[in-house]
Amino acid sequence: MDCCDCGNVFETESLCPVCMKRLPAMREVRGSDVFLVKRCPEHGEFHTIIWRSGPEFRGWKKKSGGNRTGEAQTPTVRGCPFDCGICPAHRKNACTAVIEVTSRCNLRCPVCFADSGGAGRDLDLAEMEECYRRVLRASGTDIIIQLSGGEPTVRDDLPAVIEMGRSLGFPFIQVNTNGLRIAEEKSYAFTLRQAGAASVFLQFDGTEDGIYETLRGRPLYAAKRRAIQRCAENGIGVVLVPTLVPGVNTHNIGSIIKLALELSPAVRGVHFQPVGYFGRCPDTPENSRRLTLPDVMAAIEEQTDGMMRIEDFSPPGWENSLCSFHGTFLAKPGGGLQALTGHGAAGCCSAEGGDAHAVSFTARQWSAPPAATGQECCCCDSSGNGPGTETLDGFLELVRTRMLSVSCMAFQDVWNLDLERTKDCCIHVVAPNGKMIPFCLYNMTSANGENLYRGKSLAHHS
Repeated sequence: MDCCDCGNVFETESLCPVCMKRLPAMREVRGSDVFLVKRCPEHGEFHTIIWRSGPEFRGWKKKSGGNRTGEAQTPTVRGCPFDCGICPAHRKNACTAVIEVTSRCNLRCPVCFADSGGAGRDLDLAEMEECYRRVLRASGTDIIIQLSGGEPTVRDDLPAVIEMGRSLGFPFIQVNTNGLRIAEEKSYAFTLRQAGAASVFLQFDGTEDGIYETLRGRPLYAAKRRAIQRCAENGIGVVLVPTLVPGVNTHNIGSIIKLALELSPAVRGVHFQPVGYFGRCPDTPENSRRLTLPDVMAAIEEQTDGMMRIEDFSPPGWENSLCSFHGTFLAKPGGGLQALTGHGAAGCCSAEGGDAHAVSFTARQWSAPPAATGQECCCCDSSGNGPGTETLDGFLELVRTRMLSVSCMAFQDVWNLDLERTKDCCIHVVAPNGKMIPFCLYNMTSANGENLYRGKSLAHHS
């Protein structure tokens, strides 16, 4: 179904949070807010906030770029979201393939989309190779590989897993980690870098130990800082990944960004993730406990004292525009920031464009900065003020070493699931049987805790 713009109503489809039956749904505009509204004949009506205040919803919502070029991996039997693998209804190539290399973890966080813990199993190396080859067949090598879990670093053979991916031709491999082993073992970051890890996606919920005690069960701030330092010393780019929970760390958004600027260029970006209500998350959400993309943009502007403004952020150029925002900023000599993105902006300093451009931009930004090479920039002149093809000089050296990306991904759960968004997803989990499943669907649980995909045999979902 294509969205129908009927004034204040946009048609889509969703699932019942209780029985997970597919239902007609509407994005309903009420003043400056937007709600996803759906009604199950058996379990009643559900109203979930998906957009709160500005920027204006209609101006932000746009058709995402590009179409899927690869062949479908599974046939249409029951229709979206029950035929993942990817089915013919899916509209986008994958830009990131998430491979969960283990279900074990060295933390037991109160909030965890994967519901990981101390017990579990690792994919063996033969299974890992098949996962990599599945991605090759579906997407080629022009993709970000993210090794996740559980906690990937609990595997002693993680360097061999990274080396395997590099040997198969994947140029950018990122480790999604809590950073504890990197912090605790002085040579571990060196080992990861030698194996070919380009970046770590570092769980980083704030600059206060009270935040970690609530979300992770113990004070971890010193360990997080030590992990960043070890990565910096060994040429691994760091992306800080805060899980945002209302009333826990939303007051700390500006402090996280200011720390990222202070630790640049070791820290390459901040990627906020408002809490999604799936996996190990304790409550059925009230709308007051929801964080929408505009909420996060407004908090960034307020808590950075206007250094970063709402208008400095753009919708994504590839996935659905309601899934995320991004901004790219340059720390100028003498202080202050220059926004290199904005609503409607595009160029080599943004993630706009097709999937290949989005992947290459993200990989370049999230990797440690390279040495100066005398290359040319395709969109910025030597003062950074507009289009041009000037040879790299002082400004481009700043771009290389002092550019910070700030982004936010609004995950979907069973209450706010919008199947029009899902069909545009480009972040796919490689399931144990090799099927490529959109991230939010793979982690989705019903109000009663039933999994849609995770933990199922997946031979044929029914």
